[in-house]
Amino acid sequence: MKIVLDIETAGYDFDSLTESQQEFIVRYAEKEKEEQSKTEKREEAIRYLSLYPFTSNIISLGLLNIDSGKANILYLDNVSEEFENEDKTVKYKSFSEEEILQVFWNYIKKVDTIVTFNGKNFDLPFIMLRSAILKVKPLLNLMNLKKNKVTHIDLQDSLCYHNIIKKFNLDFYCNTFGIKSPKDDKTNGMEVKNLYKAGRIKEIAKYCGEDLKATYELYKIWNEYLNI
Repeated sequence: MKIVLDIETAGYDFDSLTESQQEFIVRYAEKEKEEQSKTEKREEAIRYLSLYPFTSNIISLGLLNIDSGKANILYLDNVSEEFENEDKTVKYKSFSEEEILQVFWNYIKKVDTIVTFNGKNFDLPFIMLRSAILKVKPLLNLMNLKKNKVTHIDLQDSLCYHNIIKKFNLDFYCNTFGIKSPKDDKTNGMEVKNLYKAGRIKEIAKYCGEDLKATYELYKIWNEYLNI
């Protein structure tokens, strides 16, 4: 089974970190001599908490079956709920973060190919480390998938020919190849924390679904024209 994988994450509140953790996060910002530059770099460092598995949660995890074209979106919510999109190609279901990871590991053991966009540097190590933090045992090493005879196609890595040419983001590639970008709705991954804090969790889940679709469409182009 071949799948497309994507996660959305949201950083912790900065004040919830220990004093030493806070100091580590903003240490370079504090070295700035100009107050405005110091403030800007501090805000940037705090905004980037969403990128690290030690300072953020998985808010949504999407899995799209390439053979069927159907997707499951697991999202973080205390309220148990389940719903589908209009054409019934995407199912959404809420879980705790631990449950999201447990469902993921039970699903991933059936897979022989994983397609991501920047998964090598973000999604896969993030899932591994969040699992360890939450004491959920991984069922395979996502950072050494060849050992389990699982193929990982990281489209960003493939489209830059493994750093031979410049990397671009998913939105850029979508616009280049004529794919509807998930950013068309003015949402991006760095805004997930604000949506989460506002309680707009279903919007995050739907955005994750749009990311999955865009990655799937990009994969189809790569597979037809560049997978030689």
